Amino acid sequence: MRGEKMRHPERELTHRETIEAILERSPVGRIATINRRGVPVIKPVNFLYWDQKIYIHSSMKGEKAEDIQRGSPVCFEVDEPIAYAAAEGAACRASYYYRSIILKGKAVLLSGEDRKTIILRRLLEKYQPEKGYGKIGREVLRKTAVIEMTIEEMTGKENLG
Repeated sequence: MRGEKMRHPERELTHRETIEAILERSPVGRIATINRRGVPVIKPVNFLYWDQKIYIHSSMKGEKAEDIQRGSPVCFEVDEPIAYAAAEGAACRASYYYRSIILKGKAVLLSGEDRKTIILRRLLEKYQPEKGYGKIGREVLRKTAVIEMTIEEMTGKENLG
């Protein structure tokens, strides 16, 4: 599932378990679509990585849902900032330590209430592990979109010093 050749191949993150752990624990991801004018648009989202797919809850209305319904390709990114390393001497010696994952693929809006309920419950478990939330009602399911991204390319990069 790897993508194009990386400019700094020594920074490529290839350990699948590490990539999946980052995707599972990251609180915010960014999804990019192409809008109707052909302009790339990126939005921060809460998400779930499960069963080798990305899931995002959204409104049924709005640019992101419209782009996906039109068949826009999607790109998804998460990053894990670690530390900034100040320059000693030349300014170009400054660095930033991080891990990042970029996914490319296709997305659809799920239609089945059962599947949407499962995904929304898993999102609640991720973001509210202390529980306390109630049942997901049919009205909520009707007005909530659940985006399912199928991953076609996955690349990881890290700079750990």
